[in-house]
Amino acid sequence: IAQGLIWGIMALGVYITFRLLDFADLTVDGSFATGGAVTVMMTINGYNIWVSLLCACIAGLLAGLCTGLLHTKLGIPPILAGILTQIALYSINLNIMQRHANQALSADKYNLVLSSRNLTHAIIVGVIFSVVIIAVLYWYFGTEQGSAIRATGCNPAMSKAQGINIDNMKLIGLALSNAIVALSGGLLSQYSGFSDVNMGRGGIVIGLAAVIIGEVVFGKIFINFGLRLFAVSIGAILYYIVLQAALQLG
Repeated sequence: IAQGLIWGIMALGVYITFRLLDFADLTVDGSFATGGAVTVMMTINGYNIWVSLLCACIAGLLAGLCTGLLHTKLGIPPILAGILTQIALYSINLNIMQRHANQALSADKYNLVLSSRNLTHAIIVGVIFSVVIIAVLYWYFGTEQGSAIRATGCNPAMSKAQGINIDNMKLIGLALSNAIVALSGGLLSQYSGFSDVNMGRGGIVIGLAAVIIGEVVFGKIFINFGLRLFAVSIGAILYYIVLQAALQLG
């Protein structure tokens, strides 16, 4: 449940691009690790953990912006644009972690937001983060700009005809998505006690699985947009429960 809640935050970022923008963004495999790397290295170097998480979000935002610019300004297809940024982030993440493949973050030395040593506390923190993010996203996508992003994903041609700058909407959506993904990476690095250059590899699979599981299980019940976001978080928890059951069965 604790891991599912953290990955559920990442799945919310995937939901923005995959469902709302209709943009298959593979940047998340890289930006997730970037969030973890920035959080760990800044904390090790004496920065407050909340400042570290904020900077991780900004780093993820810039990664999403990079993918958006490759797509909108250079005309590179969405999947390839995401792959290019993801591959570029591998060496960037290595440099952030001072050329080490992983960096430890001890709960004994630093005041962390959550840790796997206290699972009850980790679950409570995960729930709080999830609820706050879902509430903010629910409010934001009800605003004029948020509605424009959703309209761009539904029908780009009609949105453009209505005077919406669809390129800008894609940039904002990708930046917001990867900022949330990087935040999730920062939380997971604290929970695990380390950051790893490969920690985001395969993350898109978990994110998509959470989105699809949430939609399949709760699609008929949760019609409201806010509840659909909530279903994504539950989908991630269900994914990890199934995974744990499979491991216990051998």
